[in-house]
Amino acid sequence: MSRVLVVDDKEMMRDSVATTLARRGHGVVTAPGGGIALEKLAARPVDVIVTDLQMPDMSGLDLLARVREIDEDLPVIVITAYGTIENAVQAMKQGAHDYITKPFSGDELVVAVERAIEHRALRRDNQVLRAEAESRNPGGRRHDFIGSAPAIQRLRASLGRIAESQGAVLIGGESGTGKEVVARWIHDNSPRAAQPFLAVNCAAMPASLLESELFGHERGAFTGADRLRKGRFELADGGTLLLDEISEIDPALQAKLLRVLQEQTFERVGSSRSIRVDVRVIATTNRTLPDEVAKGAFRQDLFYRLNVLPLTLPPLRERREDIAELAAFFLAQVSRREGGARRCLATGALELLVAYDWPGNVRELQNICERAAVLAAGSEIDADLIRPWLSLSAAATGPRATSPGAPGATATSTVELKPGAAGVPGIVCDGDRVTLDQIEREAIVATLERFGRHRARSARALGIGIRTLGLKLKKWKEEQLVAEDL
Repeated sequence: MSRVLVVDDKEMMRDSVATTLARRGHGVVTAPGGGIALEKLAARPVDVIVTDLQMPDMSGLDLLARVREIDEDLPVIVITAYGTIENAVQAMKQGAHDYITKPFSGDELVVAVERAIEHRALRRDNQVLRAEAESRNPGGRRHDFIGSAPAIQRLRASLGRIAESQGAVLIGGESGTGKEVVARWIHDNSPRAAQPFLAVNCAAMPASLLESELFGHERGAFTGADRLRKGRFELADGGTLLLDEISEIDPALQAKLLRVLQEQTFERVGSSRSIRVDVRVIATTNRTLPDEVAKGAFRQDLFYRLNVLPLTLPPLRERREDIAELAAFFLAQVSRREGGARRCLATGALELLVAYDWPGNVRELQNICERAAVLAAGSEIDADLIRPWLSLSAAATGPRATSPGAPGATATSTVELKPGAAGVPGIVCDGDRVTLDQIEREAIVATLERFGRHRARSARALGIGIRTLGLKLKKWKEEQLVAEDL
């Protein structure tokens, strides 16, 4: 269970924030001021701090500075009223993870907190990756990529030169191949490493919200815009901006994005004042962009602007010789994180993993390893434990004759599964058919229950973001398909 430290001198606000977070399954500890907050932090670590900016004994900015001396990676979210928005911006510059303005909804608070928890978990995972890589290559440039397959060797050979350049990078590959990991490595090994690295999932929000997320907006620019908000381009000035799933951007927004790439200037929504920034853009896609250009779904000129330094990550089925090393690494990673005994794969289990086609790629392998490490009865993981999970995944995705977005690919809405089939407990079937939505919902609910409804750990096990998990649960609650207290 994640722990959140809530700091506010106003008891009503403090209790309201704590209650909202506790209802979502987080452990919460509170403090009426910065001094007591530091005492509680020293007594027991937390995963994120939520603090008011204006407090009598110690301001939120002062608390942030003290926290940074103790733990430079601990996410701090500041709460501010509109009148102190400049202080919130100052807090971001001093290392705050995020800020929210009063009044705010419970969902807005939870999304901010769980996004911060996910960010901290990713940073920890990256640190583990770096440590493992440096142990294999002491004193050399770090390569946070496991494996010796020819495709990975070619990737290593080109990444150093790409990181040192300033050009836009377009990373292609199927979902789960590690595109964001590569993007973060490029930033961490670039001249911009000391500057911000921000990411935007272009597929996660409608065009109107994505425009504001990227470019910001002025107060009063649209209904609900009660404050000025800086966009990701402005916040990433001097650093790197990752545009995840760039192919999903609305065509009308593509023109504005093209201008930023060409001129490094943009306007906030509702403003005519141009803002100049210095941002390196890395874009990812699991579609074939030339095909999208041919269909008229993606601008050709934007494609050429992004495709300066192209990379294509291989699917796991094309680097099967790396599966054993990847699985061993993921099992060791879970053991360190959970503090349990280290698990290993039986020969039969490893043979099963090597023979499997991995539609979810490295992310799916990581999820399978984490699940097996948690549920294995002994130190050795046998084939019988993991076989049902692989069967369910293969049934849910169908044959992999083509990659997503490729010509000839077909969308399948249902799959044939017998009720009560091995590995599919609890799925409600319509006759002998079960929809993919049902499979996804049951898998997510089962994972939440397995991890005590801890959203951050469940999201990691499922291979999705906390925000994505939260949005799915919200939709299902509105449709009364899952329990309200999930």
